[in-house]
Amino acid sequence: MTPPACPCGRADARGRPRALAQCCGPLLAGQPAPDAELLMRSRYTAYVLGDVAYLRASWDPATCPADVMPDAATKWLGLEVRDHRLIDADHAEVEFVARYRIQGRGGRLHERSRFRRDAQGRWLYVDGSFPQGGP
Repeated sequence: MTPPACPCGRADARGRPRALAQCCGPLLAGQPAPDAELLMRSRYTAYVLGDVAYLRASWDPATCPADVMPDAATKWLGLEVRDHRLIDADHAEVEFVARYRIQGRGGRLHERSRFRRDAQGRWLYVDGSFPQGGP
């Protein structure tokens, strides 16, 4: 039996989808992300899986909203990472497009996300902007 593929869409060296257990799974279980891109990918996976605890734990406490709750009606269809830019040792940006469907209607979330590394060395999501004028 083939293990489930990771929702983030990351592939191995042969171009095959990585298994959740070897990709975002360890991060969702508490292993720190080595960089902002992998944190962003793991947050996408958390949205797909409805893992609210991980979303809160990986969000900067200064910007985390009180009502973090993935919409159960949203079906996430795929992720494309367009850019990962290290600004300095403790700040980075990741631009991505996530495709979704709500009540049969397709959509895209195009965001440039900002991340920071905290005093313990863990990457945290700070906030995001929408390069094309909206979500």
